[in-house]
Amino acid sequence: MEQKKIDRINFLARKSRQEELTPEEKSEQAALRQEYRDSFVRSLTSQLDNTYIVEKDGSKHKVTRKNGGKKS
Repeated sequence: MEQKKIDRINFLARKSRQEELTPEEKSEQAALRQEYRDSFVRSLTSQLDNTYIVEKDGSKHKVTRKNGGKKS
């Protein structure tokens, strides 16, 4: 996610603590937050997809998903 959008999320959060957001701003804030969460999950998923567990005997195996390896 671009820094410009993160800055906008932070601006709207600060503004909401000081005054009521307009319906348009609330909608924009919700959309930006969802985009941020989606970006975070994609990044974490990518990192975990490239993570291996190294056992004491030196063997390695990939981290697997609890839901049977299916991406949600």
